[in-house]
Amino acid sequence: MFGVEPICTTLTSAGVPIAPSTFYAARTRPPSARAVRDEELKPVIARVHQENYGVYGIRKMHAQLNREEVLAGCCHIITGASPRTSTRRTRSPRCSRLPTRCSPRCGR
Repeated sequence: MFGVEPICTTLTSAGVPIAPSTFYAARTRPPSARAVRDEELKPVIARVHQENYGVYGIRKMHAQLNREEVLAGCCHIITGASPRTSTRRTRSPRCSRLPTRCSPRCGR
């Protein structure tokens, strides 16, 4: 129903000329060095995160990896952070500025 050619035709008519061969070339291209390095670092980052009870943030993870002599920038830690989940450190959810969403005790 939706192929590459109709999408490329629509984009070309919108002023963004893209050939279908570009899509197929990108699909068959080998992964970049950055993607390969990210895949190598994911188990290491997951291990360090788990060894530290899952509480280390990006800065501490970066410092710990440097202590272990693993060369990884903060951007790699963000990319490899799939086993991590974000934690809200406030006691209750913050309300937005919209009066319809605020709780009565907010006072807004």
